[in-house]
Amino acid sequence: MRGTFLYDKQTMDDLNLQGKFQGNTIFSLFNQTVTAGGERVLDTMFRTPLSREQEINTRSGIFHFFQQAAMPFPLENELVKAFEQYLSFAVPGLFSSMVQVTRRKALAVMGLREEHQLMLKGLDAAIRLLNTMQTFIHRLLKEHPASPLDSRFREVAAIFADTRLQWLSAADSAATLGYGKLVRYEYLLKQVLRKQMEQLLHFVYDLDVYIAVATVAATRGFTYATAQASGDNMLTIAEGYHPSIEKAIPNTVTLSGSSNIIFLTGANMAGKSTYMKTVGVLVYLAHMGFPVSAAAMTFSVMEGIYTSINVPDNIDMGYSHFYAEVLRVKNIAAEISAPHNLVVIFDELFKGTNVKDAYDATLAVTEALAAHRNCFFIVSTHIVEVGAALQQQFNNIQFLYMPTVIENGRPVYPYRSQEGISADRHGMTIIRNEGILELL
Repeated sequence: MRGTFLYDKQTMDDLNLQGKFQGNTIFSLFNQTVTAGGERVLDTMFRTPLSREQEINTRSGIFHFFQQAAMPFPLENELVKAFEQYLSFAVPGLFSSMVQVTRRKALAVMGLREEHQLMLKGLDAAIRLLNTMQTFIHRLLKEHPASPLDSRFREVAAIFADTRLQWLSAADSAATLGYGKLVRYEYLLKQVLRKQMEQLLHFVYDLDVYIAVATVAATRGFTYATAQASGDNMLTIAEGYHPSIEKAIPNTVTLSGSSNIIFLTGANMAGKSTYMKTVGVLVYLAHMGFPVSAAAMTFSVMEGIYTSINVPDNIDMGYSHFYAEVLRVKNIAAEISAPHNLVVIFDELFKGTNVKDAYDATLAVTEALAAHRNCFFIVSTHIVEVGAALQQQFNNIQFLYMPTVIENGRPVYPYRSQEGISADRHGMTIIRNEGILELL
C-alpha cells in the first residue's frame, strides 16, 4: 500500500467534497467547528485521507468516543483568538519581558492605557482558557479513564501538573496582579512554557474537530465504517444514502474480488448519478475515518478513488466534450494499470459522441476493466445493449438498474436499485409532459 490516498481535483469536484467557501460541500456539512484552528485541522483531514486500517479505525473510535460522551466544546472562539493573539506578541528573555511590562505601565500612568489594557486582556484570556481546559481535562480523565485518547489527555494534564502553573487556580484577573507577577507570568507563558502552550492550542483545535464531527454524526444518525486490510478486497455499504440529501432513499452496495463491477442502467432522473456519488462520498469519508451515512459499512482499504461524472470540455485547449472524456478515461486507466487498488466511477461513458461509437467504446473499456479485479468499478450508461453483450462474457459484473414507474402517465422514481438491465424508455414521455412540442 502507498502512504498517500490518491485522488484528483476532478474527483473532488464530481463528489463535491472539499471547499469551505461553498455552502453545499461535504466539508461544509461537517464544518461545525468553533475555532479557526479547528477549521484548519478539519480541512487538512479532508485533504489527506488515511491509508492504513489501524489509523482509520483509531480515528473512527475517537469520533465515536466523543459522540457517546456528548460533551460540548468548552471554549468560545473569541477566548481562543485572544489567547492566540496574546502568545503571538512575545519578546525573548526575562529582561525584555520586564522592559515591555514596565513600558506599558508607564504609558498607562501617562494616560495611554490602550497597550497596557491589551496586555491585561490577553493575560486574562490566557488565565481563563488555561483554567477552563484544566477543569475539562481533569473531568475527561475522571469520567472516561479508558478513552482512545487517554495518552493524549494525560500529556495535556501533565502541562497543568507543572508546579510553575500552580498560581493559575488563584488568579482571578490580570488587573489584580502586581508588577512582579505580571512580568513573571508574561515571561513564563510566552517564553518558558511556550512549547507547552502551543501543544495545548493544538489539542484545543483537535478537540474542536472531534466534538464538531461527533455532533454532526449524532444529529444526523450517521454510523462508523470498519476498515479491513487492503488485501481483503471487499466493500459493503448497508442502506447507504447521500449525506447532503434530505430524506434520501438508501441503497445497499456489495463489491468483492469476485464481483467487482457494477454496471448501472436506468432512465434519466432515476437516480444513477446520486447512487454513484453516494458510493464515492462514503468511500472517501470512510478512508478519512469519518462517520458515514449508512446503516453499516465495512471496507478493505483502497489506494485511491477517481471519478468521471461531470467532465467539462476545454475551450482553451480546443478539446471537445468527447475528447475531454477520452483523456479522462486515459488518465484513470494509467492509474489503474500502475497498478493501484482503486475505486473508479464512470458516469455515462462517452456520452459526447454518437451512439455507435459510444456503444463500441463503452463495451471495450468495460471489458478491459473487468480484468482488474483488485479495483472496484461502477459504470453507468444509457446504452443498455452493452449490458447484454457483457452478460455473455463475464461473471464478475453485477447488473443493476434504477427503475422508473409510470403512474397516471408520469414517471415516478423509487430510487432503489434492482438487479437486471433497464428497459425503460421514458424520454419522450417527459418531453410530452413538459409540453415542449406544443410550444413549438
